[in-house]
Amino acid sequence: MSAAKQHSVVIVGYGGMGSYHAKLIKDNSKLMVAGTFDVLQVRREASVEDGYFAYDSYESVLNDPKVDIVLIATPNEIHKELAIEAMKAGKHIICEKPVTLSSEDFEEMMAVAEENDRVLMVHQNRRWDEDFLIIKEMYDHKTIGDLFQIESRVHGANGIPGDWRHLKENGGGMLLDWGVHLLDQLLFMIDSKVTRVSSRLSFILGDEVDDGFEAYLHFENGVTAVVEVGTTNFITLPRWYVKGLEGTGIIEDWSLKGRIVKRNNEVERIEPKPIQAGVGLTKTMAPPSEGATLTEALPAPYAHPSSFYDNFTAVIEGTAEPLVTNVEVLRVLGLIEAIFEAGRTNEVVKDFDKYVPRSDRTAAAVHAS
Repeated sequence: MSAAKQHSVVIVGYGGMGSYHAKLIKDNSKLMVAGTFDVLQVRREASVEDGYFAYDSYESVLNDPKVDIVLIATPNEIHKELAIEAMKAGKHIICEKPVTLSSEDFEEMMAVAEENDRVLMVHQNRRWDEDFLIIKEMYDHKTIGDLFQIESRVHGANGIPGDWRHLKENGGGMLLDWGVHLLDQLLFMIDSKVTRVSSRLSFILGDEVDDGFEAYLHFENGVTAVVEVGTTNFITLPRWYVKGLEGTGIIEDWSLKGRIVKRNNEVERIEPKPIQAGVGLTKTMAPPSEGATLTEALPAPYAHPSSFYDNFTAVIEGTAEPLVTNVEVLRVLGLIEAIFEAGRTNEVVKDFDKYVPRSDRTAAAVHAS
């Protein structure tokens, strides 16, 4: 393909995410929205009002030779069918997360991509979230020493959205909706096998899908992680809380309010004085002695080499490797399945991680698309 070509995209599913993609693609010089398709008339009309051509059927999208890319932003359970049809019709695919409801289904999609020499990439866009990239910078560069505990949380108090996300048949629930993001961030950052998983899923609101969950992950390199999503939290816990051998870091929320408190190695360690704690005394939980710690600002975030859309374009032009690889997506889906199993059985799940971390892959496996 010529590097100067502008690639045409059709967005399938013109709801919240579909219209959001359309706005982002406007800022990309190599992509253009050629049109949209949605099964709902009201959304086709909304697309036209926004200035886009609305296809009258999915078949007409696939039969249009001018369409290079199909971007799938529909409810989760039909991603696989739509993507396979489009790849067989010669289209490249950007698919919203979660790409499918099972790792087995995604392996089928990968096979079709390979058979038809098409690029299939999943829009795991929260790898670009600045709060996460700050934590990744701390992890990679040992800002507070080796991180050994990472707590990642997203809390709200609005329950499950009143759309398809509260229906099991559509692939709803918070583990698939938000968990897929938080787990993808962790697996992208921590290049180590997950060895143990335990979890608790919440159904307190009475829906047929989970309204939240807590998962506890143990990695082969010694890192432990707590991942929590809640929709009944009227007081929220920090977005990130991380512990390193030399200090602690916190990011309160997406506004990036946070700080690092680390050991001051220039001051000789002094035993803390006991303090009154409730009806007793404690030296263990007393604050550090004066000057024993330093409070610092959060570091600058890790810098991705390109945006998702720029990277996708470079991949289909053959000038770059995908920043979101399909092997990575498979690991996330496998981890989600393990969390569901651990929650259902109330047992620790071990040795499930059949998709190996980055350092153990061959170049061919990484570029499975």
